[in-house]
Amino acid sequence: MGRPRAFDEDEVVRAAVGLFGGRVYDGVSVDDLVTRLGVHRNSLYKTFGSKRGLYLVALRRHLADDVRPLADALAAAPDAATALRLVTSADLGLLLLAAVERAPVDEEVAAEVMAALGALDSAIADALGISADLAAALTAAALGILLRGNPDGVGTALSRRLDSTLSPDKENRHGTGSHRR
Repeated sequence: MGRPRAFDEDEVVRAAVGLFGGRVYDGVSVDDLVTRLGVHRNSLYKTFGSKRGLYLVALRRHLADDVRPLADALAAAPDAATALRLVTSADLGLLLLAAVERAPVDEEVAAEVMAALGALDSAIADALGISADLAAALTAAALGILLRGNPDGVGTALSRRLDSTLSPDKENRHGTGSHRR
């Protein structure tokens, strides 16, 4: 019978989400994992099989703990501005890195990323009553703003414009008129 684990797997996976979400996959070595996560190399391999195995567990945890709740919040968003604010204020580092770095070379990662982005698109489409294509464009714009760090309030200006475009009667009902767009 083997020795009991000397680490909390849940804590290790949460820490791995942060590590993989802050650096590209190839920029994280097994030595980095061992040092930063406080896990012995043999324990890491025995528990997760490989660096990729830990990466997939961390990605799935990020999707469950960060992206799924975001999709739920988006489904209740009353307008495009709120949806945009929700996405641009979320911690989606691992999702973004997975989408641009690992998904093109790893089918399993690609499937996870596509499912997560699809959930965000669907939540936005349902909340705002817009087409799936327009929701996907809004998701892409929000993720782009997140990547850019929202320079010069791009997200704020875009959210105002989206709200006036998606709900033109809203401005008129509030007495601001369409001339303020």
